[in-house]
Amino acid sequence: MNIMSYRFKYQWVALLLLICATVQPAYADEATELVKAAIDYWRDVSSYSVMDMTIHRPKWERTMTLRVWTRGEKESLVRVMAPAKDTGNSTLLVDNKMWTFSPKINRIIKIPSSMMYQSWMGSDFSNDDVARADDLVHLYTHRLIGTETREGRKVFIVEAIPFDSAPVVWGKEVIRIRGDYVLLEHAFYDQDMVLVKKLVTLKVKPMGGKEIATVQRMQKTDKPDEWTQILVKEARFGIDIPANTFTLSNLRNPRQ
Repeated sequence: MNIMSYRFKYQWVALLLLICATVQPAYADEATELVKAAIDYWRDVSSYSVMDMTIHRPKWERTMTLRVWTRGEKESLVRVMAPAKDTGNSTLLVDNKMWTFSPKINRIIKIPSSMMYQSWMGSDFSNDDVARADDLVHLYTHRLIGTETREGRKVFIVEAIPFDSAPVVWGKEVIRIRGDYVLLEHAFYDQDMVLVKKLVTLKVKPMGGKEIATVQRMQKTDKPDEWTQILVKEARFGIDIPANTFTLSNLRNPRQ
């Protein structure tokens, strides 16, 4: 083999090694970007929404009207507006820390990490579901495991596996994201990879200048007669929010 042929062969092998080394990270990065884009699409730089949360049980059902403010990934405020007996109950989220306020006892309570997987306001959502949407981006590896078509639109299926050191209870999560970044489904699996619960989007429609999931239902697999449904009635995005909105003092403020 002459020197030119040797150099060509070496360069070709090096190129193949470079391609093989970069294919998997790019694939993972694409899946991670899909998940991040879906979260950013809903929250935007800031948002305000009004929604009804209905908790359904075999022998009873109740609905609460909520007002929700968000700014970036780390700040959220949820305030109950109805019914009267629950009015003023509020939840504040700042940098993955959660506080609740109850007018009945006039106290602000910080939710400890040991209670993050307990029910939020008696619903099928946990405190952690409400508090840590961005953890799905930062504490997991992601893999695009397939695509499908729904109503003529492409849907990406992403598998999220937590890092070994991640402070999460799930063995994996599987997310279905429409091509325009609308979240259609979010499934949660335990450490044995058994499906525990699933959030499913039941309706998508234009609101606040873009298409969003306006009806979603969270349901546990072992309790088919129990579920919590969110109905978004109003949504605005990219709005100015007062600087003191996401503060402990404002958590007590019933007028906002």
